[in-house]
Amino acid sequence: MDKFTGILLVAYLVFQMVRYSLDFVNIRHMKKHGTKVPEGFEGYIDEALLRKTHAYAIEHNTFSLIESVFSGIITIAFLYGGMLGLYASWVSSVTASFILQGVLFFLLLSYASSLLNVPFSLYHTFRIENKYGFNTMTAKLWVTDFMKSTLISTVMTVIICACGLWIVQKSPDLWWLFVWGFFLVFSIFLMYISPYVIEPLFNRFTPLEGDGLEHKIKAMMQKTGIRISRVFRVDASKRSHHTNAYFTGIGRTKRIVLYDTLLSKMDEDEVLAVLAHEAGHWKKRHVLKMILISEVLSFAGVYIAFRILKSGILADAFGLGGSTFFAELVILGFVFGIVSFPFTPLLSAFSRRHEREADRFAVELTPRPDALATSLIKLSKDNLSNLHPHPLYAFIYYSHPPVVDRVRSIHTMAGER
Repeated sequence: MDKFTGILLVAYLVFQMVRYSLDFVNIRHMKKHGTKVPEGFEGYIDEALLRKTHAYAIEHNTFSLIESVFSGIITIAFLYGGMLGLYASWVSSVTASFILQGVLFFLLLSYASSLLNVPFSLYHTFRIENKYGFNTMTAKLWVTDFMKSTLISTVMTVIICACGLWIVQKSPDLWWLFVWGFFLVFSIFLMYISPYVIEPLFNRFTPLEGDGLEHKIKAMMQKTGIRISRVFRVDASKRSHHTNAYFTGIGRTKRIVLYDTLLSKMDEDEVLAVLAHEAGHWKKRHVLKMILISEVLSFAGVYIAFRILKSGILADAFGLGGSTFFAELVILGFVFGIVSFPFTPLLSAFSRRHEREADRFAVELTPRPDALATSLIKLSKDNLSNLHPHPLYAFIYYSHPPVVDRVRSIHTMAGER
């Protein structure tokens, strides 16, 4: 192990220890302060539910820690134990085609990753989620989902690898630019076809029917300039009791999807408030802004990757021989995972700012301004959310403001109307 690889290993271990320390601090903070029912949550949350929340959070975080340690050990063994070089050499001996080598290399890696994750997924779904009343999935459905996901992942991996490596082969000096452009176009294409091709493979979508909720939704959205093509109910309850709602579609015309679990737990005003919040994201161009930030970072990342690959520093440092391009890409992913961590608080702060703006938009749009607050309280209760995260943990990781702060701010906004 030379100096460069040693520094990378130490940086990775430090990065992991920081993550584990933050988890520990967050759990300890919840144990110390989490028995108090927050102001505004009375009547929805009691001490018994808070104790259940503690147990769920501790078990969930402990399990995540074990999974993360296992993943870290596998990663270090693969990169530093000589397995990556052996694997790359074996793949290069199977076929002389650069494109076929890459497809085989990444396809088999994705299969290995999926198989290693199977025990953790099963335990999380049928032990933890089941224990706390969230899971409704059967073993047969889990297997069916796994097979469908594997098939979709295979198709995506083949398309991305084949097209990306064809670009690399045809344009050795400018592939970084064309690959970035390809990923941008492909991601937009996926955003367009996913609601019509991929999502129906897993769930049944039926038009919302009943007592005029769809009409109220469309009328509210019309005020914001959003045209709603359809409002659908999705049978999410066949997998979990968790709740959600989301927009799909590109441009001004959207489809709205409501989880059946959401519809069963919230009244109409609360459903409208949740959707008004999502409309706020569209009206304030938050999705576009985050995409632009992501693409700027991706553009810089792909160019930096190109320069590093061209220098050959990774192949020399890790003692790779023979065909090294694909192995170097794996190492780059490892390096970028470490380097990107310091940017997490900044991106989280951007996201929290967007959430606050969308909350204000929802309060100003909906006829009952406190409905968003009660919907968030219900979501917290139903999902056993941690109501008392450590401030540092929330600052680094939370893409949304802590729910107690959000509810307090929403009540303040409602009072200003």
